[in-house]
Amino acid sequence: MSISRFSAICAWLLLAFIIFSTVSPIEMRPSDVVLPVQVDRALAFLLLAGAFVVGDPKHWLFVAIACIAGAFAIDALHYLSASRHPHLADAFVKAVGAFLGAVIGFGFNTAIRGIGRIG
Repeated sequence: MSISRFSAICAWLLLAFIIFSTVSPIEMRPSDVVLPVQVDRALAFLLLAGAFVVGDPKHWLFVAIACIAGAFAIDALHYLSASRHPHLADAFVKAVGAFLGAVIGFGFNTAIRGIGRIG
């Protein structure tokens, strides 16, 4: 299995987990996290965007923008759960994580495969 295929599968699974965690009642959410909540959010989106960019290196810019926009869209899903409350600051933390993940994924693709070079 190629790195791109493995990364894409991991990205889709991570996206499903993030969406589940977002719309599920707060008591169903994983609670044994040792990281501060904002770091946890940023790290989840960093991994998500990085995995998607590595999974689809030829469309890295579209994927990066979609992950950043998705951070805001997924945070808006909190409106579907009575026990959750969306906050714009949380969405920004997720978007920053997605941006950093996309940059890391792009750097990985450029360094390892030479795909996605600008110019």
